[in-house]
Amino acid sequence: MIPFAIAGVQMHVGAMRDNTQVMVQKVDLVMASFPWVQMIVFSELAACGPLPHAPQTLPGAHLQTLAAAAARHGVWIVNGSNFEMGEDGRIYNTASVIDANGHVIRHYRKMFPFRPYERDVSAGTGFCVFDVPDVGRFGLSICYDLWFPETTRTLTAMGAEVLLHPVLTRTIDRDVEIAMARAAAAQFQCFVFDINGLAAGGIGRSCVFSPSGSVLHQAGGQDEIIPIEVDLEQVRRQRERGMFGLGQVLKSFRDREVEFSVYDRNSGTDAFLHTLGPLHMPDKGGRAGIGTLAPAQTLQATPHAPQLDDPATG
Repeated sequence: MIPFAIAGVQMHVGAMRDNTQVMVQKVDLVMASFPWVQMIVFSELAACGPLPHAPQTLPGAHLQTLAAAAARHGVWIVNGSNFEMGEDGRIYNTASVIDANGHVIRHYRKMFPFRPYERDVSAGTGFCVFDVPDVGRFGLSICYDLWFPETTRTLTAMGAEVLLHPVLTRTIDRDVEIAMARAAAAQFQCFVFDINGLAAGGIGRSCVFSPSGSVLHQAGGQDEIIPIEVDLEQVRRQRERGMFGLGQVLKSFRDREVEFSVYDRNSGTDAFLHTLGPLHMPDKGGRAGIGTLAPAQTLQATPHAPQLDDPATG
């Protein structure tokens, strides 16, 4: 058994203020209540809320404060994310990983901003995995990234055994997002920590799934600390033997006989996607996508074939 204890923090997030001190208080509370926790994961944009009004260059005061808390408690911290002002002058939604010695070891820029709504946020292009010594490999993605399975597939192909997935979801598609997180756990045979915020930071319902897709915890809509000890040997056993001794999906993908031409932008396979129009905010009363398809061919009438339960048969 290779145990590792991770606590997700589902907390109220203020929209137009620095929430760093609240996060430090949550770290103190987690470690006072559950001193065996080894990593703390916050929700997306827990530090500043959903509006990119005050992006920071990295490492900024926010990370320095959290790094001091990590060193004081000897615990890893994933800050959820904050808005970063990049060296190129663009704004990114960036998550950071702080090790148990208080060192910031990774930054990850969200690959798929929630466009067209996050139109002022630029997309990152680099994947993020990191190792916890003597434990295993962790992968990091943010919110809308999960809707694109290529992100999780790449992280698991790079060896990630636990997917840390901070989200900020305030919208009515939370049920769909939870279903995707559960499916990702089973499809890629990894633990998934899907941590949402509250108030300006989301509607809660954070969840944790096992590599077989089992629900380890489903939070409600209130402040909550979610401490769960995972066993990374379970990931390795399942990837080698199959879920319930059945499908060995990662090995089957590795040994595939097909190459997917849709990923070659010059193949023409994705020609249909280029008919969908621009990626922009829906218009009030807009009719995009309605009446744009070619007229359907007239179907030939076919005689009714009686079925065994058809009353006409007696």
